[in-house]
Amino acid sequence: MKNIFRLIGLCAMVVAAASCGRSRAEQMKLAENILIDCDPEILALVGDKIPANLTVTYPAGYFHPKATLDVTPVLVYAGGEQVGPTFNYQGEKVLDNYQVVPTSGGTVRQHVDFAYEEGVENAHLELRSVAHYKGRDIAIPTLKVADGTILTQMLAKPHGSYSYKQDAYQSVLHQQAEGQVMYDYNSSVVKNNELRSQSVKELQAALEAIAADPRYSVKGSRVVAYASPEGGQAYNAKLSDQRAASAKEAWSKVTGEDTPDNIEIRSVGQDWEGFKEAIEKSNLSDKDLILRVLSMYSDPAVREREIRNMSQVYTEINKNVFPELRRARFITDVDYQNYTDEELVELSNRAIEALDEEGILRVASIAEKPARKAELYEQAVKRFDSDRARFNLAALALDDERPDAAARQLRQIKEQDADVLNALGVVELQRGDRKAAADYFRRSGTPEAKANLGLIDILDGNYDAAARQLKDNGGLNAAVANILAGNLDAAEAAIKCNCAKAEYLRAIIAARRGSASGVKAHLDAVKEKDEALYKRSQTDVEFANYR
Repeated sequence: MKNIFRLIGLCAMVVAAASCGRSRAEQMKLAENILIDCDPEILALVGDKIPANLTVTYPAGYFHPKATLDVTPVLVYAGGEQVGPTFNYQGEKVLDNYQVVPTSGGTVRQHVDFAYEEGVENAHLELRSVAHYKGRDIAIPTLKVADGTILTQMLAKPHGSYSYKQDAYQSVLHQQAEGQVMYDYNSSVVKNNELRSQSVKELQAALEAIAADPRYSVKGSRVVAYASPEGGQAYNAKLSDQRAASAKEAWSKVTGEDTPDNIEIRSVGQDWEGFKEAIEKSNLSDKDLILRVLSMYSDPAVREREIRNMSQVYTEINKNVFPELRRARFITDVDYQNYTDEELVELSNRAIEALDEEGILRVASIAEKPARKAELYEQAVKRFDSDRARFNLAALALDDERPDAAARQLRQIKEQDADVLNALGVVELQRGDRKAAADYFRRSGTPEAKANLGLIDILDGNYDAAARQLKDNGGLNAAVANILAGNLDAAEAAIKCNCAKAEYLRAIIAARRGSASGVKAHLDAVKEKDEALYKRSQTDVEFANYR
């Protein structure tokens, strides 16, 4: 923005100096015009500051060699003004330490920063100057050099990104009712006493409970038969098949129900998995050696040979392990319909002690009022020492921008995982310590932490870095970063929603592309969704050419 103005003040100063006279005024004849350039032409908030670079070109004959000039940039806006640093210049014969402007003319460059204050969107930047000559102070007419301040950076969400810890509540529980019968060595006959075993009785009781409870639904039934891993793979495969057949025949006696047409019958053969599990649970002195054999050899025959070679321990295995593997299992798969959300809410109000940790966390997640959420999370902490509840209490505090309260909760969490580190970064972000926040975000490394690093780049005014950081993130902050970095296509692609702020950003993109119809369409959409945001557009310099 270039401004040429008449500098009549210094001429008047010379005329008023009685000691100089008309001839002196002619000798000190000053040029009428100087050239001023302000970069940017329209001011903008960049990070925490509103910067401006001023370039002033003084023509030949402007500066008397014994004159000095003080120039003060001032940002003026409704309700106040910010006075910048005063820049001092001197003629060639002044014995001082100011920047010299020769009589032959010259260019001076100055940088100035102003802080954000409410109302600066309608600000203008002006220069106030005072000339000094032979003890006289002569005020120079004020010159306006820039209008308005772009505040698009403030459309970024500065709150920080984090997510609540989720509950593990299961609306449907997949369960099994199971019993088993044992077989004698090399036998596939189901003995009568096995039909009265404790395992069978427990299965029968479970099936009766399932039938009496409408929350249960039977999904399938299975018979799974096994042979102990002794006597050869082929022989045991056949024996396992025979046990599966006899167990199927015994189904109705065991369960008290007719054998389902769709029952699954499975013959495993040698039960090496069961053998391994039994060895792991045993107190056998050589169990580590046996487990090593199982890990080294996959061939059943080699496994059996190597284990038989352990003569002392094999006797104990034959006595205490193999008999438990000669069996057939009767399995009924059922689904249990857990409490609905409505039932959980009712229970939480009437008998919260009936809810486990996951139930309380689920109720808290669907509670509408933050105060109720906090009550429920505090219950989960009190009853179950729940770190997820502590984290979510911290998230509630961050929602209200109470970082100290959030930090107290986060410090009590036993496992400081990546989510906790990210939340601690948000704490520092809300406290205003962006350096400490960035350290936490880098240590966290989660997608949310990376998005928060991009936000810090925006708040620091590093728009190109922010655009790179948010490249794979998308969202409104990525759009803001790309708009300010001049990447309008990337900014448009980053916007995924149709909320009021998204439409506002689309309007800015349209304005920067010079599309009046696009500006109108998107601002009309903003007006429908958010009257207050639409009102902002009426003073936004981004739309100065479209009002």
